[in-house]
Amino acid sequence: MAGPKLDGAGNAKLATLESALTQLQRVHGVVEQCAVAVKGQQPASTFVPQIRRATQPMVGLLKGQFGMISDQVASFLLAATRGGGNDHTRVRILREGVVQLRVQLELAVAKTHELHTIDDAHEGPAARGTSS
Repeated sequence: MAGPKLDGAGNAKLATLESALTQLQRVHGVVEQCAVAVKGQQPASTFVPQIRRATQPMVGLLKGQFGMISDQVASFLLAATRGGGNDHTRVRILREGVVQLRVQLELAVAKTHELHTIDDAHEGPAARGTSS
């Protein structure tokens, strides 16, 4: 038996979210490489351009359908590129940012499934809430 089906808008949103999650995995990998380098007494600043290149496309990708998450990604990018401070603090901020973005993207996936699932009887999302 197949799982629940989504309408066209739901499929488009899920494709966007899956792409963003894939890009976030790349960012997470760079952040963890940065953490290993900082632990080995190397500077974290060499990883900032990689994080910028991996994060900037996510802002544009999410802006149309998920503006608030896109703003969070932009905020993460700002925190990642801000100079100064301790490298250990920067790694902590980057890790927290990745976790926050992952949670928001996973919540958006769940909400998209909730709002755009169509029943086998072809009832739309509005018809489901009116049954008595």
